[in-house]
Amino acid sequence: MEFIQELHMNGGGGETSYAQNSIVQKKILSYENPSIQEAISAILSCKNNFPVSMGIADLGCSSGPNTLMLISEVIDIVNSRSTKMGISMPELRVYLNDLPGNDFNDIFLSLPEFYRKQELEKGKRFNKSCFVACVGGSFYCRLFPKRSLHFVHSSSGLHWLSKVPPLLDSNASEHLNKGKIYISKTSSESVRNAYLQQFRSDFSSFLKSRSEEVVLGGRMVLSFLGRMTTDPTTEDCCYQWELLANALQTLVSEGRIEEDKLNSFNAPYYAPSVEEVRNEIEKEGSFVINSLKAIEVPWDAGYRSDRDNKYTELTSEEYSPTTSTTGGRVAKTIRAVVESMFESQFGKEIMDDLFIKFAQLVDDYSLRAEPKYIDLVISVTRKYE
Repeated sequence: MEFIQELHMNGGGGETSYAQNSIVQKKILSYENPSIQEAISAILSCKNNFPVSMGIADLGCSSGPNTLMLISEVIDIVNSRSTKMGISMPELRVYLNDLPGNDFNDIFLSLPEFYRKQELEKGKRFNKSCFVACVGGSFYCRLFPKRSLHFVHSSSGLHWLSKVPPLLDSNASEHLNKGKIYISKTSSESVRNAYLQQFRSDFSSFLKSRSEEVVLGGRMVLSFLGRMTTDPTTEDCCYQWELLANALQTLVSEGRIEEDKLNSFNAPYYAPSVEEVRNEIEKEGSFVINSLKAIEVPWDAGYRSDRDNKYTELTSEEYSPTTSTTGGRVAKTIRAVVESMFESQFGKEIMDDLFIKFAQLVDDYSLRAEPKYIDLVISVTRKYE
């Protein structure tokens, strides 16, 4: 499977779309706010070196209501900072990046309303000073001219690898991870090492590419799923894949999926440890780490009140009203992200039943555990040479 061609969030605005099922990602974005605020403020800290034009890239932007949240937040911070310093607001060159299969049309259609809202809130001070462009391509390679970016952001993207590790590719002579679509307790050491080596190669390529594009002293805030322990089989970083594999196994037993299709499928995903991330940043050498935090995120974050940890009613614009159980909510969130890959491998006709079975397994699991992800939030600065 060619990952770049097959992975994209579900487009449009339907019941299974990413636009309707990205509340968890919205919650994760809120955890990044302090790091984003600090990074932008640092870039604009010197009146004598205040940029006239500021390059900003959001990598893995997807589409839907979350896509323009970062831009809106950056505009607010830049506006506040420039007003405080008595300086005209700089022009913002904003680049929204994702793989070619992303629903960029949805972004283009939402831009006029976004501009109108900014002009109403900021009046003459905004003065159409934000220029948005979409850039299709993998963030594991160069995307922008040298020294053109002041701030780079990526949320919920870097746990996706550029490809399935070659040792586990569907065309490999032997299937080493049969029945498991990611690292599990029963996966061999060779499977674990294959995933780790692919992460190291990809993350190093990401850092190298950004090191050429980011101005000296520029900032990056990156957020992606990971883990706090050295064990890559801990439930906090891989159990959603275990449950998806179990749901697929059920369909195999029912004769609805060929067993070989399951045995040959592995997810292009890796949840690194804090130390694995730190080691790659230090080894590549272009960035200094300002902060590296690990945050626990419930599988159905955003449906809960942080105050009482109970489920709250959300508006119809934020989620589909059919998500009445924990499993249902989690299944819709996961489906919006991975369905393109699963459909390519297993066929469109089994998607509904697959995620119904997955929802049931999540409900059973949530009775004995509190399902959660570990989200890593990293802030770095481009070193001066």
